[in-house]
Amino acid sequence: MMKDSHIAKSVRLALAFGAASTLLSAGAYAQDVTDQDENADAEEKAERITVVGSRIRTDGMDNPTPLEVISTELAVEQGLNTLGELLRTSTVASGSNQLTAAMSVGSVTEGGAGNESISMRGLGANRTLVLLNGRRAGPAGTRGQVAAFDMNSIPVSAVERVEILKDGASSLYGSDAVAGVINIITKKGDESAINFSANQPTESGGENYRLNGTYGQAFDKGSFRVVADYRLQQELARGDRDHFACEQRYLIDQATGERADPIDPRTGNYHCNDLPYGMWLWYNGAGNYLSTIQNYDYDGSKAAAGLPTYNPVNPGDIGVPEGWYPVGYDKLTDGWVDADHPYQDLQTMVPRTEAWSLYAQADYDLSDNVRFYSEILHSVRETKINSYRQFWEPYIPAWAGLVPGWEGDVYLDPTAVTDHSGSVTTIDYTRGVVGLEGSLGFWNWDISWQRSLSSGTYDTKIIMQDALEMAANAIWGDPCEGEVSPISQRACYAIDFFDPEYVRGNFDQGTRDFLFGMDHGKTIYKQDTVDAYITGDLFDLPAGTVATAVGVAYQTDSIVDTPGEQTLQGNSWGMSSAGITAGRQTTVAAYGEIQVPVLRDLPGVYSLDLTGSARWTDVNTYGSDTTFKISANWAITEDLRVRASRGTSFRSPALFELYLGDQSAFFDQRSDPCWNWAERQEAGSINERVLANCQADGIPGDYAQDFGSGTAYTGGGAGTLKAETSVSEGVGIVWSSPEGTVAASVDYYQVRIDNQVDDITGVAILNQCYTSEDFANEPFCDRFTRNDGTETGNWGIDEVYGGYVNVASQYVRGVDTVLSYQDDTPMGYLRLRLDHTIQIERTYQQLADSQPEQYVGLLGNPRHSGTITASLERDTWTYTWATRYAGKVDNYGEYVKGSATTYRRTPVYFKAEAPTTFYHTASVSKQFENDIDLTVGITNVFDKKPPLGSPAYSYTTGNAMMYSQYDQLGRQVFINLNYSF
Repeated sequence: MMKDSHIAKSVRLALAFGAASTLLSAGAYAQDVTDQDENADAEEKAERITVVGSRIRTDGMDNPTPLEVISTELAVEQGLNTLGELLRTSTVASGSNQLTAAMSVGSVTEGGAGNESISMRGLGANRTLVLLNGRRAGPAGTRGQVAAFDMNSIPVSAVERVEILKDGASSLYGSDAVAGVINIITKKGDESAINFSANQPTESGGENYRLNGTYGQAFDKGSFRVVADYRLQQELARGDRDHFACEQRYLIDQATGERADPIDPRTGNYHCNDLPYGMWLWYNGAGNYLSTIQNYDYDGSKAAAGLPTYNPVNPGDIGVPEGWYPVGYDKLTDGWVDADHPYQDLQTMVPRTEAWSLYAQADYDLSDNVRFYSEILHSVRETKINSYRQFWEPYIPAWAGLVPGWEGDVYLDPTAVTDHSGSVTTIDYTRGVVGLEGSLGFWNWDISWQRSLSSGTYDTKIIMQDALEMAANAIWGDPCEGEVSPISQRACYAIDFFDPEYVRGNFDQGTRDFLFGMDHGKTIYKQDTVDAYITGDLFDLPAGTVATAVGVAYQTDSIVDTPGEQTLQGNSWGMSSAGITAGRQTTVAAYGEIQVPVLRDLPGVYSLDLTGSARWTDVNTYGSDTTFKISANWAITEDLRVRASRGTSFRSPALFELYLGDQSAFFDQRSDPCWNWAERQEAGSINERVLANCQADGIPGDYAQDFGSGTAYTGGGAGTLKAETSVSEGVGIVWSSPEGTVAASVDYYQVRIDNQVDDITGVAILNQCYTSEDFANEPFCDRFTRNDGTETGNWGIDEVYGGYVNVASQYVRGVDTVLSYQDDTPMGYLRLRLDHTIQIERTYQQLADSQPEQYVGLLGNPRHSGTITASLERDTWTYTWATRYAGKVDNYGEYVKGSATTYRRTPVYFKAEAPTTFYHTASVSKQFENDIDLTVGITNVFDKKPPLGSPAYSYTTGNAMMYSQYDQLGRQVFINLNYSF
């Protein structure tokens, strides 16, 4: 049986404690172990292990590239419930906004609702390779844009540690390893346990419970382990937290420094300006026209306040039924707009997620030199999301006399709000591995086959477009009774669109039955991989042994995403439509790596090793390419080491980037660069080139009417996309004190990606057109259609045609710093650790002649971020205090006049900034003699709320900023109870 040596065990122990790198503390643990049995191992050559970042087996203590190791003990000590939460404590994730389950509830995101992924360095989740025990972890998710591994797919209870390689590794691991590699290592051995954990917020909503058990056995020729896990994340609804309520404009008067928001006379507080509902009137010449929005006086407060309404005098003047009032035409009436509906409180902030999983692994020695191994993972996740939405229809001329009580030269557009919005997503994910590994002298070989299969369904609440149109046409006299809608085949129902109760979402059952339904989509993603490699020693040089690894890989990927029937037919009102996404890709690769010891035991050179690797990859949807990497590892002394690396990568376009079925989405007309340009010219907040191009396009300066959302189309780029290429470089210094108590590392990194594949959004196309120096000949101006103003002054954008294209480049550079201390003290065994990252630059350039966009320092992208952890072990007690922090950020540099703007022609400041923010976690653990371990703690000890911002200038719900660096749940009490047997 191939048993681990003491040195290998010591390295793994060091990794489990999350050392700054394997170099920093493995030596101390190795010394502890080898001293106990020094004589027994004196004649043995230390067995080598493979750590992520190299295929060559080493003793693990001299890694030439930055490697962060996170033990899942951290999850217990800090009350972290998922692998995604654990990984977001790493500095590779803390400096950029990450996709969390909470972030996936408000819009369509890659991987679908509830998906969690990690974007290392902010370069994108599809540029971060996730391995499970050193092998690719296949994607999981729903909808057409599936490419990344869903961190929900494996329970944290099955994981021993996570190794994070912080630089590119495409020459070893292939496409997707552009930003780095995350290697998830599962638990092994014969430990068996039952574990229960719970997180209870001090306010209701967002509770989390987990129950899992593991059973393992090791015997003479092998071992096995089984882990079963169940997790329930209760929903956090918007109404559960005060900081999500009442979305205010959050404006500050420049002259007085006081809030400039309008006051709602009904409450005496600042007006809640979320989603308005009422009767929209579109101007068509009425002489007494006041406002687009008309609200009904549901509680009599408008009449009691003497709010003016319409009094038709001249032909074409507006007349309204009793109880309707124009609002939103000046600051005073802005406060009367109905835009704070109770349905908002039902909106999901953290989705209800129920997940169970079963993980098993086994190995068996077929002979003294050959071992069989296998893994199986099956998980099922159901995520439920509730929401609310606005919708409108029909569009009726008031002068036609079709709607009693309404008259004048305006169009009537009843705009209602409904709680019929949301989805249920179910993901079945299965991954199986079988393989053989063995040894030939000092050579080790491995061959494996893996299959991952993600089968997901997404059931979405929709409004039937054909039913809505049929009911609207009935107002004009079209037949309804006894008829059925042409696509959804529903019995027609005469809807009273102009009833005030309809407008505020109190629909009768007939309306609900006719308009509302569910659409059922399904996504299947399958990946098969065969990987074989051999690693060992070639020959000896004066400075040591030359080692190598060579291997081959074969991989197939396929996706079939079939949206629901109504979506395919474009019959889902106001929501993205999509076609079927289907494609298949085959990848063949051969790779090699060599490690050469150059110098040993010279003045200033304790050791110097060079490592080089190369990979040839052929992708049938793209072609072939070769990538390289070279690393230098220079130990100046036993305690001081310098490391440097330079590598190239390429990423062939993902299946969804090639074959995404045509999809449509909607965008706010206020994203139009020419929207209300005269007022922005007066305020000095419009780019001069944009101003000139809008004027050249003939768009009137006072165009500020909202005629509904524009439609943006996107799709795959098969036949036109090229592969991304990148260069990753890094240099660092590592030091540890001779006694192993203090260690430090500083690593500089930079990554440049060229020909990046990106989805050009509708808004980006509009900006590219109107910022062009050659506006008359700008190709991007041909990718959208605009109304010409002949219809009721409508100059709005109609349709924009985007899609996946190769853009110019993305560039990041920064510095990672780690400081650690560990030693026996009179109080107990003390460990201190600081992980800090500085983002120097992160830019994105869309086209060769575009101005690079700088993200560092913007909201969601702090320049400084990190964690500080302190733990004290005293007898059977462990005390832990952890602090997570993100530096100050703001979006003011994105605007010509900084935070200055105007509201109703009054100079004001908006708020789009967040201060340096700290979150603290405290816990206490106790080990009992009967093999029971108990941990209790508090996250967000001081109950810090998320920073507040102006919704028009930052991503908020209410006024709470919704970036992944900020906690939305508030203070939580957590408990973890573990019984080992």
